Amino acid sequence: MLMKFFGSARIDFMRHKTMLFGASIAFVVISLVMFIAQGLNLGIDFKGGVLIETQMTEDVRISDIRGKLSDLDIGNINIQEFGRSDIFLLRLQSPEGGAKEQQEMITRIKNILGDDVVEYRRTESVGPTFSTELRNSALLAVGLTLLGIFIYIWFRFEWQFGLGAVLALMHDIIFTIGLFSFFQLEVSVATVAAVLTIAGYSINDTVVIYDRVRENLRKYKNLPLDEVYNLSLNQTLSRTLMTSLTTLLALLALFIFGGTVVREFILPLIWGILIGTYSSTGFAVPFVHYFPPHSGDTE
Repeated sequence: MLMKFFGSARIDFMRHKTMLFGASIAFVVISLVMFIAQGLNLGIDFKGGVLIETQMTEDVRISDIRGKLSDLDIGNINIQEFGRSDIFLLRLQSPEGGAKEQQEMITRIKNILGDDVVEYRRTESVGPTFSTELRNSALLAVGLTLLGIFIYIWFRFEWQFGLGAVLALMHDIIFTIGLFSFFQLEVSVATVAAVLTIAGYSINDTVVIYDRVRENLRKYKNLPLDEVYNLSLNQTLSRTLMTSLTTLLALLALFIFGGTVVREFILPLIWGILIGTYSSTGFAVPFVHYFPPHSGDTE
């Protein structure tokens, strides 16, 4: 039923291109302002620190743990339940010094928690040097991904399509950064993996639509460009929406039943697919309108 409905859709996307473009620019600006004002909540992967996962006795609460550790003078301590009410994650900033100071801090924490702990499930330490290298590598990975996509689409289609695809991806990434900044969600290596996955998913949708645009430019050379764009978007709309919907259903199941471990990866994916579906239809094609390609000259 949905496939039949969307397959016969005749939505005039290009009539609203200015509104769609304006909305995208407005939300990108809001996301950037949010990022500048609040920054990102970087996890220990990117700024160094200590992570301790503990299983506590049933009657221990976050306030109890925080109260016990408040006198340690070890900076900000982030404590959260991890999947179950008796399992907690403790994230702490790295102390000044090196590995020796980190180990001393971990020992002091274990001594203070004492008999409340049933089991220390894992303890991880990340030094500031490693975290800086990891942050630089993550930025390099995202940058090279965008560059590779631009080059591929430029040669596969035309430069207008390549630029539109990369701007649509940057649009999705900035939106995702805005989400993490607004809610102060922790940014970890899993977040970077999610952003790269979003880029791959979004560019797949955009390439399918661009391919139909190019095909119709060759087929309907006498039609106005806006009509060609509308025709292409409506012809691919059912595929775009049904693919996104089925993917979202799987991700929602993982988010609800997969536990805390996978949620930091799944949440940006859900957001990215929603934004990526919009940008492929409401941003990437309207952008090409302002830089018209040649009608059917590219292979």
